[in-house]
Amino acid sequence: MEHSSTSLPQYADLAPQKTRRLSALTWIPTLYFAQGLPFFVVMTISVLMYKQLGVPNEEITRWTGALGFAWVFKPLWSPLLEAYDSKKKIVVFFQAVAAAALAACALLIQTPGFFLTTIACMAVLALASATHDIACDGLYIASLDKTAQAQYSGWLGAFFNGAKLVAVGGMPVLAGMLEGMIGVKAAWTAIFALLAGGMALLALYHSFALPDTRTRQAGATAESGVPLLEILSSFFSKRGVWLMIAFIILFRLGEGQIATVSQLFLLDKTEAGGLGLKTEQLGMIYGVAGTITFILGSIAGGYFAAALGLKRALLPLIIAMNLPNLAFWYLASAQPQSQIIITAALAVEMFGFGFGFVGLMLYMMQVVAPGPYPTAHYALATGVMQLGLSLSRIISGDIQKWLGYQHFFLWALLAAIPVIALSFFLDLPEKE
Repeated sequence: MEHSSTSLPQYADLAPQKTRRLSALTWIPTLYFAQGLPFFVVMTISVLMYKQLGVPNEEITRWTGALGFAWVFKPLWSPLLEAYDSKKKIVVFFQAVAAAALAACALLIQTPGFFLTTIACMAVLALASATHDIACDGLYIASLDKTAQAQYSGWLGAFFNGAKLVAVGGMPVLAGMLEGMIGVKAAWTAIFALLAGGMALLALYHSFALPDTRTRQAGATAESGVPLLEILSSFFSKRGVWLMIAFIILFRLGEGQIATVSQLFLLDKTEAGGLGLKTEQLGMIYGVAGTITFILGSIAGGYFAAALGLKRALLPLIIAMNLPNLAFWYLASAQPQSQIIITAALAVEMFGFGFGFVGLMLYMMQVVAPGPYPTAHYALATGVMQLGLSLSRIISGDIQKWLGYQHFFLWALLAAIPVIALSFFLDLPEKE
């Protein structure tokens, strides 16, 4: 969709050519794995660590919840990155910062006042990760044409959530094994040292593996920067911008509510309507099997969207993301005790989630981001998405308490109706 303003300066592509498709898979998987790993450390691993170290639940939820605002408000500093033509340098720098924050956290776990000091490290990690997201997505958009963006979108989603496989599946299992051998604090020190080493290796690899595709705002310099008001003005002057914002927020309204409640449901006692799974069972079923099927769904969704184009593929992607939530309604109704049945149901749900989520990523890349500041506009879109996801999670607990698990999952299905209806009114690009 073309931008309505012609007075704003346009990008000048300084790269001699777009990244060759044959070389794209040498950096896309590792780049988006590096994007996902700090995010899941902050959102998931930190919660498990603090619980095992005896921190009260209310302190865990209060402080780790506050860390999530880094991803909501990251668009506010995204204009500072627009002025730098090399997103590669920014990506590598903040991967190194993330490695340093993880290493500091590993050392501080052993200190008496570990909670406040490690929370400070987590704050640095969250800010570095959120800033890295902006440059990472900007590099992806600048290095690939729209067809390639669609083709590889499944891969970036897959490896972002491959980090989830490591964080939610592998790390808790390893930590549990180490706790019995060397103690809780030493175990989590080892886990964070391992994570720090992994991020450092990724930063080193990306220092030579990433394409240095350069785009510079005409007339902008690293010293002058790009005015925030100009970025916001160009974003909110897009034709149909409020429709875009509504669509992004509503896209995950159903899935966002299920995201948190589903884990509570799987762990809750059967007499309370849950399935009564143990923590290690949840890690294997949801963290490992669920993430693998999500990755497969993401890859399939990317190729599906590339074949049909966003305009024809969007509605099937929305349906694919929400209809498999029937699996949770079935589990809540039947309360099966067979791990095979539970795993199969979750596999269907996670495959559909991965398949359908591609639609939102491509919508933000191909409809919202284009214009004079594509990196900043995409960051604004992802901030809106994170805000919508946070709002969905905030209301989900109260709704579940009121309806009970079984009726809650039916409600989550109904929550997909507004975004389905809205999809018929969107201005979408035709397949190239």
